[in-house]
Amino acid sequence: MEQSAFWKSVLEQDRSPVVLCDLEHTIVYMNPAAGERYAKQGGMALLGRSLMGCHTPKANELIERVVAWFAQSSDHNLIYTFRNDAENKDVYMVALRDEGGALIGYYEKHEYRDRETMGLYDFT
Repeated sequence: MEQSAFWKSVLEQDRSPVVLCDLEHTIVYMNPAAGERYAKQGGMALLGRSLMGCHTPKANELIERVVAWFAQSSDHNLIYTFRNDAENKDVYMVALRDEGGALIGYYEKHEYRDRETMGLYDFT
């Protein structure tokens, strides 16, 4: 099996929204959780469109600044961007790099802080 199938499966199973963008801010991938999360904005129809059309001018400026910071150094890979108290989560932008370390895109990472409600090893 090709390795990309494994990576895609990881993203597909993630319960948090995952939206991958290239350096032109084109949405190149959305996992099912992202499709649901952004349904009011178009859901999976956002694929191939610019992420910049989904944000305010101020947010777009900040996205551009973060991508420029990512490009400055291969050590610049994660930046905290937002706290959502209503959902008890922190949001980050994360650099995507190729095997040589070159910046190829970015994504937004949602980290929820709620305690898991699923039972341990609940096979039901």
